[in-house]
Amino acid sequence: MRRRDFIKGIAGSAVACPLLARAQQPAMPVVGFLSARSREDFAGLFAAVRAGLADTGFAEDRNIKIESRWANDHYDRLPSLARELVAQRVAVILTSGVAAGLAAKAATSAIPVVFMIGFDPVEYGLVSSLNRPTGNVTGLAVLSNTLEPKQLQLLHEVVPTAKLVGFLANPTNPGVESDTRVMQSAASTTGQEIVVVNASNDGEIDTAFEALTQQHAQALLIMADPFLNSRPDKIVGLAARYAMPTMYCLMGQTFQTSIGEPLILSIRFYAVLNQRRCRSSSRPSSTSRSI
Repeated sequence: MRRRDFIKGIAGSAVACPLLARAQQPAMPVVGFLSARSREDFAGLFAAVRAGLADTGFAEDRNIKIESRWANDHYDRLPSLARELVAQRVAVILTSGVAAGLAAKAATSAIPVVFMIGFDPVEYGLVSSLNRPTGNVTGLAVLSNTLEPKQLQLLHEVVPTAKLVGFLANPTNPGVESDTRVMQSAASTTGQEIVVVNASNDGEIDTAFEALTQQHAQALLIMADPFLNSRPDKIVGLAARYAMPTMYCLMGQTFQTSIGEPLILSIRFYAVLNQRRCRSSSRPSSTSRSI
């Protein structure tokens, strides 16, 4: 099932309950939506949210309103944006990502919060239990970060000579420490070493690739992060420029580049592999391999 379908389902079911309660009141209920990303980057999945609500009988501007807030990849804006939604007295707050979920939870203990994340919600304090969340917070956890060791394993199979592997992470993401520990643990089983480079803006992505080249990293993994997910073309271009075999996870996105066609395994993994690093070749060439 595609992530768009997951989001459509969670929007249509979990969000519908508090809306039904509010719909019995005279005023039109309002759904709050909070994301660390930009409206443009999340356009397709936001359409799935609307479709999920429509499937349960709630159509925007007919019997509900939607108030959305976008942090545009600036995590520090999320708390104030969450408070804005609370001030609007929305019926429910739908959030995307750990940081947005935590911001909404901190902003209210009364308004229902429905999260969509790729991490363990218990580990990050969103809920106290998976089967009994309690409180005002519930939602969908895909646990996509548990696939990161598999990414490293697949990258090792494709580039077996890569012993020093870079891990590009967003230091402002709440999951960065956990993801880094998972990657370092996985590397110990494959006989590899992880070097962490950080980026939370475009300039730092450039600097990260330069640093990895100076440290003679032989491959690169990209953290699943809203900001990094929104920069596929930039990352692909730099990977090609530096001839850096790179694997990254982009959930809910497909795109075309000169590197080649993406292939898909469950949550979409894309590998940008420069053939000069993978096997001997008399001429440089780049390709994309699906895992």
